[in-house]
Amino acid sequence: MPRPSCMVFAARYLPPEEIRGKEVIEVGSCDFNGSIKPYVMHWEPKSYLGIDMIEGPCVDKVLNADLLEQEYGAESFDIVLSIEMMEHTRWWRTSLTNMKRICRRGGILIITSPAIGYPYHGYPTDFWRYEIEDMKKMLSDFEILGIERDESGPGTFVAARKPMDYQECDLDPIELYSVVNGQRTRELSEEDFKSKYFKRVTTKVRIKVAVESTYRWLGRTVTKLLRI
Repeated sequence: MPRPSCMVFAARYLPPEEIRGKEVIEVGSCDFNGSIKPYVMHWEPKSYLGIDMIEGPCVDKVLNADLLEQEYGAESFDIVLSIEMMEHTRWWRTSLTNMKRICRRGGILIITSPAIGYPYHGYPTDFWRYEIEDMKKMLSDFEILGIERDESGPGTFVAARKPMDYQECDLDPIELYSVVNGQRTRELSEEDFKSKYFKRVTTKVRIKVAVESTYRWLGRTVTKLLRI
């Protein structure tokens, strides 16, 4: 669920002149709790396309982020948005590489994502946490316009422009912190998903969801009784 601060950050680096007449894609656009789409549409882009792995609000096409270049071709959008999506993609290098490649030279890429300390939220999946230094390495081939830590989440926000002389950087050596195994790693193995650590993490989430559901049921029940 995007925090208000995520959308405020994105809007800050997308003034009207950057949006008007431009082709925009939002990667991971499905959100039942809010979207930056209304802001973008207000400034009359040439087009807005929302893609996600599941159907829902603001989703124009169901598509995996790993297939973006294959589906749309290189340098096909002026603005590429990824608002609270990157933690949900296990193969983050492929997803990020696709987002970079579909961004036109001179175009803008904006990413917001949870940082270390943000709780596990497997809806449906949750893998990674991104710190400022991670984002700097991941986008070392872009011109960073703004990067900051958001303590309300916590999270990391970055806005970057694709240079005219773009040359793709090597993402392979980068290690990220994973909520699956509680440490920095290059890749996740199937054994990580069977570990005691991951079982503890997911059990806590199931208990939390069950407790919240119980409280909601009690609230609805009490409300009905008071109306009798």
